[in-house]
Amino acid sequence: MAFDGGPAIDCADCPRLAAFRASNRAEYPDWSNAPVASIGESHARLMIVGLAPGLRGANRTGRPFTGDYAGDLLYRTLLEFGFASGIYDRRPDDGLKLVDCAIVNAVRCVPPQNKPTPQEIATCRRYLTQAISALPRLRVMLALGRIAHESALRAINLGPAKYPFAHGARHALASAGIHLFDSYHCSRYNTNTGVLTEAMFREVFASIRAELDRTDVQAAVGG
Repeated sequence: MAFDGGPAIDCADCPRLAAFRASNRAEYPDWSNAPVASIGESHARLMIVGLAPGLRGANRTGRPFTGDYAGDLLYRTLLEFGFASGIYDRRPDDGLKLVDCAIVNAVRCVPPQNKPTPQEIATCRRYLTQAISALPRLRVMLALGRIAHESALRAINLGPAKYPFAHGARHALASAGIHLFDSYHCSRYNTNTGVLTEAMFREVFASIRAELDRTDVQAAVGG
């Protein structure tokens, strides 16, 4: 379930992306072919920021990271670390639910060749800012890739130069009360080439779980 507003289904703010959606709608009329809404709980403490919908993944199914390899790895890992419940079956009606977690893309529409332009990223950033503001208990953001990392920082008025992207990096964003964790994107290309292994991905989530558990302990002691 979407926890924020997001762009309209017929959003035309980025002409190139709108035209690409239209061409895909003509070729694949049974696909979603629309801006992909964020999903998750409004009281989530973890937000995962992806790049953009995959052509045959979220653009087809209408749910972030659903229907392609990136979703297989992401949702399997979320289930393992308690950030999701149920069963992931590559379709939006599989019954999977996020737990203390939300997922949003830096760009809501599928871009040609999976490459949004800087202008498209900037145009869509207001929806990322809106999503962050819609999570009052947000404590951790996980950026999947450099573009997501930089857009997440800019969405909360911070400059990327001070917080460089690196896989496994962790940045304390004191002004926002958030910890930003970085990971290479969980795409098939990255895993096939060895840029990202499942063990590397799991290590990032283990660190995130440890951070949220530490927060729980602090809250209990303070209470």
